[in-house]
Amino acid sequence: MAAPAVEGVAVTALRSVLFRVRQAAERAGTQPERVRVVAVSKTKPVSLIRQIYDAGHRCFGENYVQEFVQKAPQLPEDIEWHFIGHLQSNKVKTLLGMIANHLDRAVSSLGRNPLKIFVQVNTSGEPSKSGIDPSGCVRLAEHVKSHCPHLEFSGLMTIGMPDYTSTPENFRTLSKCRVEVCKALGMTEDQCELSMGMSGDFEQAIEMGSTNVRIGSTIFGPRDYSKKQPN
Repeated sequence: MAAPAVEGVAVTALRSVLFRVRQAAERAGTQPERVRVVAVSKTKPVSLIRQIYDAGHRCFGENYVQEFVQKAPQLPEDIEWHFIGHLQSNKVKTLLGMIANHLDRAVSSLGRNPLKIFVQVNTSGEPSKSGIDPSGCVRLAEHVKSHCPHLEFSGLMTIGMPDYTSTPENFRTLSKCRVEVCKALGMTEDQCELSMGMSGDFEQAIEMGSTNVRIGSTIFGPRDYSKKQPN
């Protein structure tokens, strides 16, 4: 009898998050509908995800490939899945162009529409963080646009500090990267999304321009990594 109670709490938490997102967007002078809430469901059971889905939410995020492969067939097809994770180790950050090419070929082999991607930027400068240095984001975005026809560059993202929060400077750095990328690619800033902000800092991120926030523990509760699936 415990599971339904937990799931009820998650739905209530989702509604609270959506309310806070709306308030933050209004403070920033942004239309709330322009802010996408990605409910990060890693380590959570299908039954709990289904409760959030039944509450009307359609956007979910996963980190682990095997876990996603197990869950997706058990859930409705109209879910908008976001895969959140790095495709490189710290040792090969200089090979990101080659990795983009590999992903482009993989998408081509599936015969599907171009895959929308965000370029992850390491705005904190932490060696443990994945993502490209801010100085290289323009070059990588240009590579994706020019050489990867099966990928669609859609925006930039950043990961918070170890406690899942970021500083205003991290957010400002990503915003500056967007200005530079848009100028180089001939895009408007509205065409380049920003994914920044998680459970601990999503309201501040929205106020500083984020169009995507990735909310996990605030909606679903603490994560259980004891059954973590390898990538």
